[in-house]
Amino acid sequence: MPTLGLMEVHLTPDLEAKPAQLSAETGRPKEELVQDAMAGYLAELSQVRDTLDYRYDDIKSGRTEPMDGKDVFTRLRKKKTDHSRS
Repeated sequence: MPTLGLMEVHLTPDLEAKPAQLSAETGRPKEELVQDAMAGYLAELSQVRDTLDYRYDDIKSGRTEPMDGKDVFTRLRKKKTDHSRS
């Protein structure tokens, strides 16, 4: 498995306890659990960036019109109210 090299990550005691506990429960090494977590986080971050870039391109090209944030929340609340009534 290719690696970038050794990296030191400083965690709060509460956060550090979580992979230690999961390691004890599953028998998987803490380092492996942290690598899996980082891989998942970075994959999700990349997907979010791609989505944002795509949406930005839609707005910039005029394919999509931006909406005011208050309008978005108003529409969502109305949908929720309409859905609750049905």
